[in-house]
Amino acid sequence: MMLTTKGRYAVMAMVDLATQVQGRPVALAEIAERQEIALPYLEQIFAKLRRNGLVHSVRGPGGGYMLTRGIENTWVSDIILAVEESIKMTRCEKSSAAGCMTPKTRCLTHDLWEGLGNQIYNYLRSISLKDVIDRQVLEHPAFTRRIDEPLLSIVN
Repeated sequence: MMLTTKGRYAVMAMVDLATQVQGRPVALAEIAERQEIALPYLEQIFAKLRRNGLVHSVRGPGGGYMLTRGIENTWVSDIILAVEESIKMTRCEKSSAAGCMTPKTRCLTHDLWEGLGNQIYNYLRSISLKDVIDRQVLEHPAFTRRIDEPLLSIVN
């Protein structure tokens, strides 16, 4: 899975929105300026976030966007999926039970990539906006092993 700019920007913008004064709508122009994201692109992202129920808009002077849920109930996976990012690692289509190889079979590495995609999804599903804001991502239980630690210790 390659997380595209759209997914990263969506998460960045949602974290920005979540850090602003609660109870006050935030204009997209403010988020765009702080996060250095083009406003038209951010408008497209927020249209998808709104359609998926993660934000709601307030019209008029002083209008803007607000989170629909609390920061502790808004998951990074929901944000990424709302902007139509894929968290799957296989090249098979979701609806295809047959597989992606020529005679409609699964490749030998299918289960490996599907398992990795599930791990990524479960990790992103366990991280809330609150975790990101509180800088608790690396200390989060879903991230229990440091990358530089070996998976197995070989005993002589």
